[in-house]
Amino acid sequence: MIMSKLILSDSCLGKDESENKEIRPVAVAGTFYPKDKYILIKQLKDSFKDLTEQKALNNVAAVIVPHAGYVFSGDVAASAFAMINPKKEYDHIFLIGPSHYINNNGASINDEYSFYQTPLGKIKVATELCSRLIKDYPFFSCSHDAHQKEHCLEIQLPFIQYHFTYETSIIPIIIGTQSVHIIRKIANALKPYFNKKNLFVISSDFSHYPTYDGAEKSDKKTGDAIETGSPNKFLQVLEQNDNAGISGLVTSACGQSAILTLLYLSSDAKDISIKHIMYRNSGDSKYGDKSSVVGYHSYIFTRNRSLPEKMIFSLSDNEKNELLKIARESIVSKLENKEFPYSSSYNLTKMLSIPCGAFVTLNKNLKLRGCIGLFVVHDPLYKIVRKMALASAFEDPRFPDVE
Repeated sequence: MIMSKLILSDSCLGKDESENKEIRPVAVAGTFYPKDKYILIKQLKDSFKDLTEQKALNNVAAVIVPHAGYVFSGDVAASAFAMINPKKEYDHIFLIGPSHYINNNGASINDEYSFYQTPLGKIKVATELCSRLIKDYPFFSCSHDAHQKEHCLEIQLPFIQYHFTYETSIIPIIIGTQSVHIIRKIANALKPYFNKKNLFVISSDFSHYPTYDGAEKSDKKTGDAIETGSPNKFLQVLEQNDNAGISGLVTSACGQSAILTLLYLSSDAKDISIKHIMYRNSGDSKYGDKSSVVGYHSYIFTRNRSLPEKMIFSLSDNEKNELLKIARESIVSKLENKEFPYSSSYNLTKMLSIPCGAFVTLNKNLKLRGCIGLFVVHDPLYKIVRKMALASAFEDPRFPDVE
């Protein structure tokens, strides 16, 4: 009844669902967010009101935002959207979230409707692009059931309509699989569109149903993994949380497939930086309690206007040998309980001292023995190599500690 009343009273539509199949009607107005246009605007205004001094950026490539009820997570979502210049005109906004209703072997892209309805009006679907993706890739399809009641994308639409000063078009994508192999394929298919012309909005809540303290613990680990930019680190932390015995924890991130898609996209783009904006959980709301909560993070992924010159570098044979020595002797020092000499024993050139991501891989008899790395870092390369050598030897969950 909430749905039909809203549609019938909205002047921009004037038809109900049975009369116009081109408009996807609201599904969760009146539950997750207000169905009344003016009450909704007031709630959005309240969520953005303390963010007016936030510097708006022109180079935001993606955001990760929650999809819970606005009284629980609205401020967290607004904190990420507020970082985007409202006048920045993106060609398309790719909305990617998890399916709460169906499973499939890929993702459902909604080309069934030309518009999505909200209490603030209609927002256009880029149906031609949606149809092209479905046609070109076997793991994309259009499932009516995947989108009709799904809230994770609808929740984001009023934020987009309220914040941006122009009309844009969306590509609604619901991922119905946890297969890492398929998610990597989805990311590869979307890679041509992960550019300066488009914005990616990733919809995900985080920990589900631990205590307040348990949520803060697991969400911190999951959030830190996202900030590394590494898909593998993200997957490792999800597994670690599952095995950590956190009471009540059902999942570390309900939208892990959508987040993983973004991490695969961004890890291949060398100009991406990741910034954490806000964390809260439902226990922070006056409507929640602390015995069983859901966690909410917000992030922005930004593009540097141009690659810094320091990113374009090569290592000499001597510098490569120094890194190899640092990696090996870091592990040996740990095993022998000796202090590691950072500078006295090594020729730390300018190239070895710039901030740079790195992976360290250990092999034994030509077989993998450990591999961990970071993409997004602030420490110098030689320190990252030391840290990743230790992590590969003693923190890779796939292998026992090196002896």
